[in-house]
Amino acid sequence: MKVYKTEQIRNIALIGNAGSGKTTLAEAMLFEGGVITRRGEVTAKNTVSDHNFIEQEYGNSVLSTPLYTESNGAKINILDTPGMDDLCGGVVSSLNVTDLALLTVNATNGVESGTVSAGRHAENTNVPTMFVFNQLDHENSNFDAALDQCKAAFGNKVTVVQYPVDAGPEFSSIIDVLKMKMYKYGPNGGKPEVLDIPDSEKDKAEELHNELVEMAAENEESLMELYFDKGSLSEDEMRQGMKLGMLQRDLYPVFCTCAKKDIGVGRLMEFIVNIAPTPVERPGRPVASGKELKMEESAEPSLFVFKTAVESHVGEITYFKVMSGKIKEGLDLINSKTGNKERLSQVFVSAGKNREKVNELVAGDLGCTVKLKETKFNQTLTTKEADTKYEPIQFPPSKHTIAVKAVNESDDEKVGEILNKIKFEDPTYVIEYSKELKQLLVHGQGEYHLNVLKWYFDNVHKNRCKLHSAPYSLPRNHYQSGPGRLSAQKAIGRRRTVWRGTHDY
Repeated sequence: MKVYKTEQIRNIALIGNAGSGKTTLAEAMLFEGGVITRRGEVTAKNTVSDHNFIEQEYGNSVLSTPLYTESNGAKINILDTPGMDDLCGGVVSSLNVTDLALLTVNATNGVESGTVSAGRHAENTNVPTMFVFNQLDHENSNFDAALDQCKAAFGNKVTVVQYPVDAGPEFSSIIDVLKMKMYKYGPNGGKPEVLDIPDSEKDKAEELHNELVEMAAENEESLMELYFDKGSLSEDEMRQGMKLGMLQRDLYPVFCTCAKKDIGVGRLMEFIVNIAPTPVERPGRPVASGKELKMEESAEPSLFVFKTAVESHVGEITYFKVMSGKIKEGLDLINSKTGNKERLSQVFVSAGKNREKVNELVAGDLGCTVKLKETKFNQTLTTKEADTKYEPIQFPPSKHTIAVKAVNESDDEKVGEILNKIKFEDPTYVIEYSKELKQLLVHGQGEYHLNVLKWYFDNVHKNRCKLHSAPYSLPRNHYQSGPGRLSAQKAIGRRRTVWRGTHDY
């Protein structure tokens, strides 16, 4: 793979409710960029993103998955995230290292609970956001109703750039009110036929075009003056205004796709390359010392670890964002937490479990390496001269708690080791030994999150030890201090939280 400059890189996170088509959209984007030659399907368990056995068994994403594709001379790094809020760790960590959130909406269901929670995470991390209305070929899809729900939930910043013609089983055409063209697709999607807008759609397209022009002009005084003088803006001027609006989170563009049929995906990628923020246009990650660091290729190299994973036959994989300078194979860096040296023996870009070795990655890019000695999630690698330490990612507090123990007491130590390994991949698990209760407690984001933990013990570590879950009761003063403490009222609600099927109450 060629070395991309910082201004040629786009980092996006796919977020949204479970079942809205994030993984299928990622698959279509990789196909459009030539990274894969055949699109897999979630139901066939052969997508690039959902490659873990647990994801194939559950039928949905459980962990965030780094991917990449190429389009129009740019590299698009994609982080496909889980859709259930119980698994929000992958969403929050991904939004912390990306510059644009693609919030997917199921055109049949409209705004769902996962849509709202994903939008909230994007707002909390101040990431520019655009909406992708997907599954428009479904017989019950209703674009107008879903759009109204989005505007009710997220405000009038939700602005139509595209709308479908004849959404439903015969869906094949999209009106683009930025380009003022109609994109008509064949049965297998792919490259569309670009046509003039038909007379039956001209009035609606003109009205939405004018709304888009106004929204673009509002983001800069000079554009507003041009708009008043000319009554309109050129396409380039609209792009300028839309980019400013997205950076300020004052504009949420709406695009249309049927990812399963590869309809609208190429045009979506073109928009991302032309208008989406580059890494250098977004604020840099906060530094512990408070000093401001610019994301420049010429600066001292530094990277921030946003994800770690373990694969059989490979070992630990460390995923990072290059925060400054250039990262090359054989580079020696210092762990800012431990002060110890780490050597990047190999540098890769990742598409699921497939990794491609690269010679160099520049500021703003995402990559991974293997077999670091002690560098973990949320840590910084930098040079001695730079002496940089980036602020760690902060996760939502845990919501559910369960007490666990080994079935055989002789396996207690093994249970602790396995829990630490699982937490290594998902830091939203909080492990605590309660001296008052004399119990090992696991705090998670919800019942589903804790069931995922049980799955790992039942399927990945079943030959090492067996785990037993048990209800626990908090003493009156337990909530007063320490990790995972909660009010007495909340404790009453949580004390019965157990893994599904373990106990019969």
